[in-house]
Amino acid sequence: MQVNLNPYITFDGNAREAMEFYQSVFGGKLEVHTFKEYHASSDPSDDDKVMHSMLTCDNGIMFMGADVPKVMAFDAGKRISVTLSGDDNDTLSGYYEKLSAGGTGVMPLNVADWGDKFGMFTDKFGVSWMVNISLNK
Repeated sequence: MQVNLNPYITFDGNAREAMEFYQSVFGGKLEVHTFKEYHASSDPSDDDKVMHSMLTCDNGIMFMGADVPKVMAFDAGKRISVTLSGDDNDTLSGYYEKLSAGGTGVMPLNVADWGDKFGMFTDKFGVSWMVNISLNK
């Protein structure tokens, strides 16, 4: 079983450009998925924006990024979240419960459109967290 901790960066419409730049610096494999691919556009202008991207490098560097859709306000001061991901459902669900206690829930830990369990919250210290549990073992 595996658990990873990495940063998740939000962008104001230039996630693809930024992630491609980071790939040019660090190398590695870049995956990019749009809001349209996940049928998650609430506004047609969001279709080609990045809903999720992940840069995975051979040396262990891994981080993710996405554009903020029109329905959410972009806040440059809160553009990085800490992400816990992996396939250990019990461990990651436990982390979600413990870390979110006393915080503010944004999205409960439930099965998302892409097939994984996913949740978001801000802990009692103001740190933004995301938890993604792969259900496709």
